Amino acid sequence: MQKQSAVLPTLSVRIDLDREDRIGPGKIQLLENIRALGSISAAGRAMDMSYKRAWDLVDEINRICRRPAVERQTGGRNGGGAALTAFGVSLVARYRKIERNAASAVRKELAALRSDIGKKKRAVAR
Repeated sequence: MQKQSAVLPTLSVRIDLDREDRIGPGKIQLLENIRALGSISAAGRAMDMSYKRAWDLVDEINRICRRPAVERQTGGRNGGGAALTAFGVSLVARYRKIERNAASAVRKELAALRSDIGKKKRAVAR
């Protein structure tokens, strides 16, 4: 078990595509869950998200990207599901690469920040 002071702060990446549209860790996690679970509703449940909220986010992703990242699959015994399109797979991979590169670029600064936060304040002499 690591000591808490040795754990680095983490970096969270949100990409602002314009003033209103953004892609961040929540939307990417939803896409990854859809890929893994084959269903928008199951992906939302895995994130404690309502079916409507998950669908709204998928619609938002598809709208802001101007092409579908998720497509519905019809039929089957369970009534179909959803899958990532080739673009959706690429979007997730590109986001995760940006995230890794950003984290790598700031690793030393995060370590310095952890060190600064971990230092106890000195008592002020009067």
